[in-house]
Amino acid sequence: MPYITKETEKKVQIYYEDFGTGQPIILVHGWPLSGKSWELQIPVLLNLGYRVITYDRRGFGKSTPTADGYDYNSLAADLHDLITQLELKNAILFGFSMGGGEVVRYLTNYGSENIDKVALISSIIPLVKKKDDNPEGVPQEKLDTILESLKKERVTFLESFHKDFYNYGFLSQPVSQKQLDFDWSISSNANAIATVKCAESWADTDFRQELKNVNVKTLIVHGDKDNIVPIETAGKQAAEGIADNRFIIVEGGPHGLNVTHPDQLNAALSEFLTTT
Repeated sequence: MPYITKETEKKVQIYYEDFGTGQPIILVHGWPLSGKSWELQIPVLLNLGYRVITYDRRGFGKSTPTADGYDYNSLAADLHDLITQLELKNAILFGFSMGGGEVVRYLTNYGSENIDKVALISSIIPLVKKKDDNPEGVPQEKLDTILESLKKERVTFLESFHKDFYNYGFLSQPVSQKQLDFDWSISSNANAIATVKCAESWADTDFRQELKNVNVKTLIVHGDKDNIVPIETAGKQAAEGIADNRFIIVEGGPHGLNVTHPDQLNAALSEFLTTT
């Protein structure tokens, strides 16, 4: 199986999948899933002639779980090691949800010399948490409830979380039960420590001062019905703070719009790649 081995940590391996040839696109998955979540985007990107690389964040999918290393500096270092060991040049970074954090922190810590452009999809950028100067964010009480549920009843919580991911309810079933089961199977098999500590990272990290470091062409895609990461605290603020961006709002789109609205997302990605 294809793995990169962390040079700074013994026996830490990051699993990746590598498809096609051409300019590389690296797909950074959201929480609490794995690289498998990009299933509906990979064929479209390959058909456009790109080399497409997915990887599993440490502790998720087939990558090594660790006791720590789930802060964004460490996660961005994993991404940097992937780029370095695969000798990728002029790379494009797509970050979904939590994955937007790796993208922005990568640009902060390593610069944009080797990065062509980026996309932030349903991203947590710049700040999830509600604060006095971020009134549209998610209240601390709700974040505390999520963390407590993860610590006490993780697999049960994840079942309801995936429904919220797609705004799945009695009156609306935008995805099949099999899709929910598939997502649950991935997230429930992720390492428990990794699941909790990554949740702490995406909930607590404030990227607002780092938006200036996103100095490459950027696509921002966010659903206006995202109940996990509200568009007001994420997509709209990212669009205001990133200099060179195109902001696309997916009407009716939930957090998991890569599954519920794949045609719209794939069209936006295709246009961004071929016209900018």
